[in-house]
Amino acid sequence: MNWSLFIGMTLLVVGSASWMMGRAVANNWSSWKQVLGYSLLLGLVDRFLLYALYQQELLSVSRYLLDTSVILLIGLVSFRISRVSKMVKQYPWLYQKSSWFSWRDLDRHEKTSG
Repeated sequence: MNWSLFIGMTLLVVGSASWMMGRAVANNWSSWKQVLGYSLLLGLVDRFLLYALYQQELLSVSRYLLDTSVILLIGLVSFRISRVSKMVKQYPWLYQKSSWFSWRDLDRHEKTSG
């Protein structure tokens, strides 16, 4: 396994596309399951680019699973961060951000006073 190709192509190039894909799915109010489907397709794109540009093995199942799982992780993290941001901005009277990955209901006292 060539780590420089993995970092350069899978993490930087296709990982960036996966980050944007996760944001787009979250901003359309779609389900996280769409991230899974698009990640499977981006995994195929990644394998093809590595094959076409660097003569890597195209039909390597283990590499496809590794690359796709990394792409899926990036997409899901992006999806969740974007969904939290959207919920807090769209409904500021109901929710506040509690971490990068979650929001919480505002307390009743905070709703009436703020």
